[in-house]
Amino acid sequence: MPRMRIDVEYLAEVLKHLLEIPSPSSYTDNVVRACCEELASLGVPFEITRRGAIRALVRGKHRRPARALAAHLDTLGAQVRALKDNGRLSLVSVGTWSARFAEGARCTIFSERGTYRGTILPLLASGHTFGDAVDTQPTGWDHVELRVDAYASNEKDLSALGIAIGDIVAIDPQPEFLDNGFIVSRHLDDKAGVAAMLAALKALREARKVPPVDTFFVFTISEEVGVGAAAVLTGDIASMVTIDNGTTAPGQNSREFGATIAMADMSGPFDYHLTQKLIRLCQDNDIRFQRDVFRFYRSDSASAIVAGHDVRTALVTFGVDSSHGYERIHMHALRSVAELITAYVLSPVEIERDAVDVGPLEGFTSQPEEAAEQELSPTSETTDGGIR
Repeated sequence: MPRMRIDVEYLAEVLKHLLEIPSPSSYTDNVVRACCEELASLGVPFEITRRGAIRALVRGKHRRPARALAAHLDTLGAQVRALKDNGRLSLVSVGTWSARFAEGARCTIFSERGTYRGTILPLLASGHTFGDAVDTQPTGWDHVELRVDAYASNEKDLSALGIAIGDIVAIDPQPEFLDNGFIVSRHLDDKAGVAAMLAALKALREARKVPPVDTFFVFTISEEVGVGAAAVLTGDIASMVTIDNGTTAPGQNSREFGATIAMADMSGPFDYHLTQKLIRLCQDNDIRFQRDVFRFYRSDSASAIVAGHDVRTALVTFGVDSSHGYERIHMHALRSVAELITAYVLSPVEIERDAVDVGPLEGFTSQPEEAAEQELSPTSETTDGGIR
């Protein structure tokens, strides 16, 4: 089947715009507004929860069993833990990321009085003063501090600026979009996933395609702190595919090209039938893909299940190098993910029983148990005719 055309220029522009908007978990109102404005421009109806999670709806031929795709708008960040006697700030991370990647970062502090700029530095930051000790000091949030770009030589000065414990700190993304398709930036997790979903929506709207069932495009605001899709799904939704980053690192099978289908994360295996369907869609639509397993990874899919939603879940990722640090992806992966989204949205329902929450055994799924047929190759034969 031919793949649906994805407007990669639109995808890149949306991603650039999203990266410009600071959105650490709990400070997401502005990025929610920007996403809603984009949905409105595409003509897609939406509603938002009290705190700002977005649920956009593409009407299908039938209401049930509805589908959902999910990506998160929130990013990693930091929070003021203490005002220090030297006029600098102690920090605690928002989300799970290493202070190793915070050292040297430019950032914005959001105080009641307004914003201040600053830099996160190791406690021993001056090579001319501390010499080799700069290289041997420990790494961790207890070993960095935020230097505010305003007059502050002590705790009293910081208080006079209006800076207080608990203020949110947003880390500059510093994005670069290279001509060869690579994109380097912080917070590609998961604003790149959001951009891929919006690009898929644009393609679906322009093609005037109607999916077989209602399909929700869900944008969550607290995935980095473990809440994610816990309270945004409707009772009609029977399956949810999360769009997030994969990890291109030693020991992983993710790539910066094509879509990566996650078979499992630290919460366990994803739904067998939904995952196999995504693999078949890649094969049938000539979408480059690979599989991977993530041992230190949790997504919106996990938060939905833990919250008690009885939905089939799967995870489609775009390969990210140096996840939760200075991240790098390639547009090829984002385009592939968007193509897979459109293929999934338009694919027929295979498990009709999913339209009911609870029902009889009739129509329930099964999984293969038959022994696989073995094909012999010349290299597998022994000299006496036996098989190794």
